[in-house]
Amino acid sequence: MNKGYAVYCDADRRFYDAPHRLPVDGDGPSAFYAIARREPPADWQRHRIGDWTAFRPLDTQLPNQGWKIHVSACLDNAERILAAVWDYCVPRRIAFKCVPSPYLLHTRNAKYADRGGSGKFITVYPADDAQCRAVAEDLDALLTGEAGPYILTDLRWGEGPVYVRYGSFTERHCYDDKGELCPAVENADGVLVPDRRDPAFHVPDWITLPDFLAPHLAARSATTVSDIPYRIDRALHFSNGGGVYVGTDLRTDQQVVLKEGRPHAGLAADGADAVTRLQRERDALQKLSGLPYTPEVHDYFTLGDHHFLVLEFVEGRPLNTFFARRHPLVDPDPGAEALAAYTDWAMRLYRLVEEAVDAVHARGIVFNDLHLFNIMVAEDEESVVLLDFEAAAHIDEGRRQTIANPGFVAPADRKGFDVDRYALACLRIALFLPLTSLFAVDPHKAAHLAQTAREQFPVPPGYFDEAVAEIVHGPRAVRAARAAAPVTAADYLPVGLADWPRSRDSMTEAILASATPQREDRCFPGDIAQFATGGGICFAHGAAGVLYALDATGGRERCGDAEEWLLHHTKSPRPGTPLGFYDGLAGVAWVLERLGHRARALELAETITAQDWDHIAPDLHSGLAGIGLALDSLATTTGESALHDAALRCAELVMTRPVGEAGGKPRAGLLHGATGTALLLLRLYERTGEPALLDRAADALRRDLARCVLGVGDVLQVDEGWRTMPYLGAGSVGIGMLLDDYLAHRPDAEFEQARGRIVRAAQATFYAQPNLFRGTAGMVLYLSRTTADGPGTAPADLHRQIGSLSWGAVPFQGRLAFPGEQMMRLSMDLSTGTAGCLLALGSALHPTPVHLPFLPPLRRPTEPALRGRTEKHPVPTSERN
Repeated sequence: MNKGYAVYCDADRRFYDAPHRLPVDGDGPSAFYAIARREPPADWQRHRIGDWTAFRPLDTQLPNQGWKIHVSACLDNAERILAAVWDYCVPRRIAFKCVPSPYLLHTRNAKYADRGGSGKFITVYPADDAQCRAVAEDLDALLTGEAGPYILTDLRWGEGPVYVRYGSFTERHCYDDKGELCPAVENADGVLVPDRRDPAFHVPDWITLPDFLAPHLAARSATTVSDIPYRIDRALHFSNGGGVYVGTDLRTDQQVVLKEGRPHAGLAADGADAVTRLQRERDALQKLSGLPYTPEVHDYFTLGDHHFLVLEFVEGRPLNTFFARRHPLVDPDPGAEALAAYTDWAMRLYRLVEEAVDAVHARGIVFNDLHLFNIMVAEDEESVVLLDFEAAAHIDEGRRQTIANPGFVAPADRKGFDVDRYALACLRIALFLPLTSLFAVDPHKAAHLAQTAREQFPVPPGYFDEAVAEIVHGPRAVRAARAAAPVTAADYLPVGLADWPRSRDSMTEAILASATPQREDRCFPGDIAQFATGGGICFAHGAAGVLYALDATGGRERCGDAEEWLLHHTKSPRPGTPLGFYDGLAGVAWVLERLGHRARALELAETITAQDWDHIAPDLHSGLAGIGLALDSLATTTGESALHDAALRCAELVMTRPVGEAGGKPRAGLLHGATGTALLLLRLYERTGEPALLDRAADALRRDLARCVLGVGDVLQVDEGWRTMPYLGAGSVGIGMLLDDYLAHRPDAEFEQARGRIVRAAQATFYAQPNLFRGTAGMVLYLSRTTADGPGTAPADLHRQIGSLSWGAVPFQGRLAFPGEQMMRLSMDLSTGTAGCLLALGSALHPTPVHLPFLPPLRRPTEPALRGRTEKHPVPTSERN
């Protein structure tokens, strides 16, 4: 899970938005420092770059790259440090940039912030190595004694907050070894290569470390773990505050857990750094010593300036891992016995957790961070232990919640033990339907989920009533709930999903109501990826994909404002805008041609074909397969035959390159795997009739099938090493889409057997998210299109998935909408949000089935598969109005 989503929740209550969009005036934490608001001299330029504010003399010509200086700062000394750097750099006409507000500095140093950017408060751009040395020495002298978080990517200058790193000064991009666009520097041969920004200090191969940096590199290497009585065996995970490791006590040969705290880094909501939180955890656990529900403290020590808490190693599995092992709704028809057995198990586990929390409360401690990942269940499933007490506090401290899982974060009005009671209420529902992060969008969703859970599981009458009352109305309502009627979900959704075209019209209105054509960065709210270069215009997360979904489903007249916005923002695409279909210019060009803007589409095609393709990945999402498909389609519709030739060049390059790797393994599936390249080869085969292209498409499909494993129930899913994936984007269902297309041209026994097993992957009753590429909507689209026979492909199976899709729906201004990735905010984009769900429902319900680009319907029934209903296929209660 990408834990960086939380910071995009602060700027808007409904949608993900960029942190730097918060107000910059006034006295709040998002207001700019007075120094950052200061007017520079007349011959200087000041401009915003995301969450940075840059200052540069207009007559200064900086190099494209070199040794640059970073200065870190804490919240309490940042303005003082900024003033000192301003007063040093401006008279000397040295360019620099800064993080301009306490809020943005806090987010940069927060617990789950990007470790590669952690600590960077000011960047200074020296003209050459000699000036770098002079400036670093001077700033170190000016800032002696000032504290700041350690910058992991850099080399520290002495003991202060000054750091040095070699990297780019200007915005240049290249493709990395995965074929993904990234910031670039120029190597000794003049070739752009990735500017490494992972959390470790690197000197590029072609650069010699200047002599003046050698003592600082030696100092960095001086601290080792050889002097501690513990061996680090493996890392469990890392955050901006430090790592968590499994180790061995060399004195006793006992397995332990070591938690690391980096000073001034990993900030919580109250500004407490990782060291402070580590000490809080130590103190809380010492007060809880002897309880069977909490780990024991073994040791506490420092190494360099890092702090370490040594804890008892607790055997077992986190509660969240039991969903894949036990939850019956992963099956299409679990049966009454399985549902009853799971209900008993979930209720028993809930009681164990409740007992543990009560025991902690009896010692006066508020846990403050209860959620599925922080509950360790013993292997015999007869006991639980609570983990991660870094947010814990004694009840007398009156401390508010400062760290929380998105699905369990308490409203601001909850304090003390009420914070844990709120989390317990969420847990009661989450054990049956783990969609509680939706409560941040709308707390009334709790009643809807409770009603759905009651329909699916044989829970006792009133089992969820107190939990819903706690979530919706607060602690006082819980007592009343014991005597009152339950909070119901009647009329929660404005329209049933299967009620087409009313559901289409409702989603369309929600999308249009959310539009912000006055903004420069995006027209429709969507995933956080839209705040990357090109994200606001692209097919996956931007305006192009939304306009395609609206046009394909035909719900209303053209959306002129959004089309004008897209035309305006593609007139001169920003440097670094990707070329791919789903993330860049190829997808935008294809949509603009479809909407009648041929001239602009051909301009973008010319831009794409003029680029160097040698290092672009072969995949559909960002790479050559998507580019080739778009160019080939544009050639057909415009008559520009040169684009056919360019598409064939894409195919030639695709056939010579392996699919990009992630985590050491080739990626699989429609968007990022070999299946996407098979789509290009198959469509070119259909146009050219060249059998070799069909042969190579088969080879590509076999490569992705080799990445799949058979699970329980003979279900075929992509194996990612630590999980299996059924989804449309990166899972087996996306592979199944292409197997259907391939088998329309050539029989293949292996493919026929595989697609039968993939159909089963689309039959689960519950998926963790509703979206198109990683959730239920993708299953709806796949089942509405597949030509596979057998169980799971009947209209009733498709209708059941549409009913399941409604579990993730949330009203927006009285219209039907869906949450984005991680479900903390709504999204209107195609990949993660409402536009994708609209497209999926259109594939099943629209009179002329709609489809993903280059994947047209394989069969066109006289009537939509679900038009009209019989008593045999009634509307589920959870979908009724």
